[in-house]
Amino acid sequence: MVTHLIGLLLGTEDDWPTAFEQYLRRLAPQVQHGGQTHEVATERVTVEPFDLRQPSRYALVLDRLSYWYYHPREWLKKLALLDNTYLLNNPFTFQSMEKHAAYCTAIRLGFEVPETWLLPHKVPPENERFAPTAARYNRAFDLGAVGEQAGYPLYMKPFHGGGWVNVTRIGSPEELHRAYDASGRELMHVQAGVEGYDVFTRGLAIGPQTMVTHYDPTRPLHLRYQVDHGFLTPGLGREIVTFGLAVGAFFRWEFNSFEVIVRDGRTYPIDFANATPDMALISLHYYFPWAIAALAKWSLYCVVTGRPMRLDTEIARWCQVADDPGRSREEKLGAYRGLVDDYYEVDRFAEFCERHLAHADDCMRGYVESGEFDELLVTTVRRAFPPHEHEQLVAHYRGLLAAWAADQATSTPGAPPDQPATPGGGAAR
Repeated sequence: MVTHLIGLLLGTEDDWPTAFEQYLRRLAPQVQHGGQTHEVATERVTVEPFDLRQPSRYALVLDRLSYWYYHPREWLKKLALLDNTYLLNNPFTFQSMEKHAAYCTAIRLGFEVPETWLLPHKVPPENERFAPTAARYNRAFDLGAVGEQAGYPLYMKPFHGGGWVNVTRIGSPEELHRAYDASGRELMHVQAGVEGYDVFTRGLAIGPQTMVTHYDPTRPLHLRYQVDHGFLTPGLGREIVTFGLAVGAFFRWEFNSFEVIVRDGRTYPIDFANATPDMALISLHYYFPWAIAALAKWSLYCVVTGRPMRLDTEIARWCQVADDPGRSREEKLGAYRGLVDDYYEVDRFAEFCERHLAHADDCMRGYVESGEFDELLVTTVRRAFPPHEHEQLVAHYRGLLAAWAADQATSTPGAPPDQPATPGGGAAR
């Protein structure tokens, strides 16, 4: 018997970790693979001093904390370098999840990122060297001219991003100056807005599995994911899925979300680097079971097969495709997909799921219909909303999850992988 311990490095969230723990116990108490019996257990990680030479007990760690908490971030680097612990997101490209490098990469690979500028801090950093350095080298600039070149309307958003916090729509030079004056020590991007769009999509990528949903960012968090099917053509679905997977494979991010706007048949990626992608039950609702099952399947695959973590990013392979003048855009997308499939071992993963986890969807449906899950749902709603809304919202979420279970029971196995969210739970590859 080989036991693999999965560590959950968490912040304040409790809904999806509980669902993950409960579902994993149902899904795979044991897996027979490679002539051995594999058992998987989970443990919530605590933060404490650590010896750099202390061996890790974890085969894999799901990280939701190190984006803002530096002590566990350094612990994860130690695990990757010294212990061969599998991490779904490469800690050495982690800073790129602060958006800037991700924007640059998407542009480098030929995707239509809207016009984007990075502004200096409005309020300088607290460093005694700043004033003499700025006096020598900081160049005065015309903020209004930047706005004109980026084009109105535009959006000012923090360099590090996260949860749409401090994102401002700007329609005039006056609004641009006010927003910049209010930004303080935040490092800000300004990005041309893509308005009058046909559809706003949000994707969740876990390993090689991707779900693309119809998303409405103007609504409250728990109403943004629309239960909608067939809102993209197959071609647009393939392109958006390929983009999301390519960004993940390029940076070695296997647990990420991305946002792509579609207008007049063209795709515009606007946000695609998320260290803690949305996994909340109250926001994902109908799509929550897909997310939990996808995370469980990829985690099991990584620990049971001993998939090695690839810290090297092989950027040159991607640039060779991007720079090839003999390839059309469609051919480049196909080549990117080949690099994606190679990185994620798509065929091997599919064979593993077919052999060991063919019951995963039925198992998830049984879990969603269980009293155990309903108790979690009710607890989560009561924690998130004021008391006078509890009865209505519990019924609302029960209805959405019941709809997912009913759709799952009638879905067709083996549906095309590059479609947007479907009754069966989403585009998965």
